[in-house]
Amino acid sequence: MKASLLVLAALLVAMPGRQVLLADEAVSGYDYLQPDMQAMQDDLSSNPGMLVVEQGETLFSTPGQNGKSCADCHGEDGARLETKHIARYPVYSEELKQPVTLHDQIQRCWKERLGNPPITYRDEQLLQLESFVRYLARGELVNVDTGGALVPYYAAGRELFRQRFGQVDIACRQCHEYHAGQLFRGQVLSQGQTNGFPVYRYTEGQVTGLQERITQCLTKLRAEPFAEDSPEYIDLEVYLSARSNGLRIETPAIRY
Repeated sequence: MKASLLVLAALLVAMPGRQVLLADEAVSGYDYLQPDMQAMQDDLSSNPGMLVVEQGETLFSTPGQNGKSCADCHGEDGARLETKHIARYPVYSEELKQPVTLHDQIQRCWKERLGNPPITYRDEQLLQLESFVRYLARGELVNVDTGGALVPYYAAGRELFRQRFGQVDIACRQCHEYHAGQLFRGQVLSQGQTNGFPVYRYTEGQVTGLQERITQCLTKLRAEPFAEDSPEYIDLEVYLSARSNGLRIETPAIRY
């Protein structure tokens, strides 16, 4: 454990003029961006993540195999969707007796409402639809319920956030709470807030969903990622999303 801490300390460099913020003060990843990157995110005509949003908008009005489209239920361009409800995901489903993420809900509708064959969690069409729906709630405050039936999932996600992973033997909180605002391998560590997801990752040149981003982090820690859409990912998404409560949705945010 001491060796892993020494490695982390050696790789971390404080950003000049940047205040390291308290872990209990929720700060969007936007505030860790350089001004030119912030301008790119703010100008939707220059924001590269908007391409995926527009692809999702097209899919939203595209009929499924049963002839119905998302727009048939939710209105043209999602006009009948409640943006405040979108900001509450993940939510607990009494029907399924488990948390449901926005991605999960879209995946269910894809199959059950549109009559399409099942598709995998990482399918690009799901990412496009999620990006569009989440974009509709841009500016709303994240408002995940941390009480009631979600309590055990929130607690489990918090424990995973604090658990050390992989050969590197580092926990999520070490980077995103203790060292937010510092440089790590040439990138500024943020608090790991989720209010911008799905995000356009500038270094990767693509839009990435939250669970895929967690997988990327686990891989960098030389840890075995969880199974696709596993309980561990759901628990982490519940905790991480609730951790962003009070921040405005920025989808499609730009992150390094």
